[in-house]
Amino acid sequence: MPSPVAIDPTHYAVVSAMITPAFFLTAASSLQISSNNRLARVVDRMRADIEILRGLPQGPARVEQEARIATHRRRSYLVLAAVRMLYASISAFVGTSLGIAVDAFFGYRLDLVPTGLAVVGVLLMFAASVCLGYEATLGLRMLDRELNEQLAKDRLEVKE
Repeated sequence: MPSPVAIDPTHYAVVSAMITPAFFLTAASSLQISSNNRLARVVDRMRADIEILRGLPQGPARVEQEARIATHRRRSYLVLAAVRMLYASISAFVGTSLGIAVDAFFGYRLDLVPTGLAVVGVLLMFAASVCLGYEATLGLRMLDRELNEQLAKDRLEVKE
């Protein structure tokens, strides 16, 4: 039986196009969740190091502890920058989806607005990933330095 209302198949293409940014949105959201967790861990670690610093007298140990805190601060700013970029990329991907719908509604007059928003979103995700990669490198360097310090202390204890 024929449909009483004519169905325009281009609506399905518009809906399909609107769903495509959701894949990027999912990736950005996953990065956002892990970035927020990373930021919380860095902040917790910095607070613990600040507590240790409070009990240290002036000297080399205090200088080393201050250097650790400075590295944590740099790490926290990197993660915060990534979090901000990821929020912006999520906004760009939502804007892309809305732009596709609005563009279709107005007869495809917005030209490259939806595409431009998608490109902005992807570039922001890329930049956030670079920040997170650099932050992870700083974290690993700190871990290596702490491990080397501990191994050196253990060697001194064995010799005594």
